[in-house]
Amino acid sequence: MTGEAIDPSERLRNSLQQVLLACLPGLLVLLWLHGWGMLLNLLLCTAAALGTEAVALLARQRPLRGELGDGSALVSATLLALALPAYAPWWLPLIAGSAAIGVGKHLFGGIGKNPFNPAMLGYAVVLLAFPTDMTHWPAPQPLGFGDSLQAVFGLGPQPDAWAQATVLDTLRNNRSLTVDELFASHPGFGQFAGRGSEWASLAFLLGGLFLLQRKVFSWHAPAGLLGSLFVASLLGWNGSGSDSHGSPLLHLLAGSSMLAAFFIVTEPVSGPRSPLARLLFGVGAGLLIYLIRVCGSYPDGTAFAVLLMNLCVPTLERWSARWQQEAS
Repeated sequence: MTGEAIDPSERLRNSLQQVLLACLPGLLVLLWLHGWGMLLNLLLCTAAALGTEAVALLARQRPLRGELGDGSALVSATLLALALPAYAPWWLPLIAGSAAIGVGKHLFGGIGKNPFNPAMLGYAVVLLAFPTDMTHWPAPQPLGFGDSLQAVFGLGPQPDAWAQATVLDTLRNNRSLTVDELFASHPGFGQFAGRGSEWASLAFLLGGLFLLQRKVFSWHAPAGLLGSLFVASLLGWNGSGSDSHGSPLLHLLAGSSMLAAFFIVTEPVSGPRSPLARLLFGVGAGLLIYLIRVCGSYPDGTAFAVLLMNLCVPTLERWSARWQQEAS
């Protein structure tokens, strides 16, 4: 033996640290767009996730030092903070973070045993329970620190003219304007998708490519999601008319597409193990995201798409094993 074996817990910790580092470009762009709201989201989600993790470990008589410091709860909290609306009321990130760790992780036995993506389960809980608060997104201009505290903790009336519908929500409910007119007149539209959110998507793409280069995960799930989302939106694209569902570029750069591709469907525990199953997992998630955006009641269906595909993981693994046997 020329080298020492790497402890699995240390390998997991290193991978999670790299995921947090890769989230940093997207987080910085969102901080630039929304200011203190994103930072308050992150602090509240982190407090809820770590607090719930500690309580669950104590209740299960597990050591705090090892599992609390492995970084998995911090990663789930960070992904939640990136996905939740900035300036959401203070209790919403707390509920989301607690549900992600308490229900999504420890209810099933802790790290390595969760069948569902914890961050997406926490997101789905608050989306179903508080749909109005979850669709209350701020305009891409940061509030001052005082206004941020006022918005998050309800210390006074909400600041005027600070919230607007998202690009995907506007497009889904549009019945009169062409897509070109929306881009020309709606303040939330940028060059290709949402104003400012395009840069956030590119930042998450940059972080995802970093993780691919570091071999934190394979290319199969991200390529499957982005490829199927591109093909589905290309087939469903009917130009710039008022009934248009949007171009492939809009769907790739709007909403949580890039975050989902590189930071959500690549979650190793709730996702498949074999390369072919990972590819199919990403393809299914991309198709469901597009179908929910176009036909569903929610403008962005990433959480539901991922959770539904989590249910399909055993079947995907069986299909993958069978096809590989037949091919050999």
